[in-house]
Amino acid sequence: MLYFEYGQKEIGHLRRRDMRLGEVIERMGMLNAELYPDLFTGLMTSVVGQQVSGKAAATVMGRMCERFEITPEGLSKASPQDIRSCGTSLRKAEYIKGIADACLSGDLDLNALRSMTDEEVVRALRSLRGIGEWTAEMMLIFSLGRKDVVSWGDLAIRRGMATLYGSEGLSREDFLRIRQTYSPYGTVASLYIWELDQERNGPGVSRKAVRRSSLSRGPPM
Repeated sequence: MLYFEYGQKEIGHLRRRDMRLGEVIERMGMLNAELYPDLFTGLMTSVVGQQVSGKAAATVMGRMCERFEITPEGLSKASPQDIRSCGTSLRKAEYIKGIADACLSGDLDLNALRSMTDEEVVRALRSLRGIGEWTAEMMLIFSLGRKDVVSWGDLAIRRGMATLYGSEGLSREDFLRIRQTYSPYGTVASLYIWELDQERNGPGVSRKAVRRSSLSRGPPM
């Protein structure tokens, strides 16, 4: 099992730049966030996780893994109705099959994503039906292990930031300013903000932070 890699360098930067986040890091210790190194599996997991709880997404993915081979070849052979029977919507099932077909046809070269910049990855993935910015950003974090991703489209991130900074709401302007403070280790900050939101609202509350269930804590720092 692979986990997102970070250490004292990234933590030290965030502590120096943001005292409140530093206190959260000190209290929580190291977090283990599971990665999906197989890019197609990671992409399917992100698509399944759109606008559902982490628990629901895990259930659907479990059923899909039981019924299909999670490869472009395996899912391309399935009909949208077959995929839908695993518990997802018909529209999302059509997205999944369309992405599998795009991988087979060469319209999407997943391996090429590894050498692209974050911005290029987002553009390449968003060219496909059913993939928006949030899905692409989750791929950056949980499959490609990129270190500077903070997602405006993730409800739990916005809510966790509001909790951290004592604000009832968070404007996009404030979000962009805070994200710049975290850079170049925004992903590490995101892990702690997800965990902070989960402490307050419980697992599965966020409709978008599908992989918060993959976070576990190490010893306190």
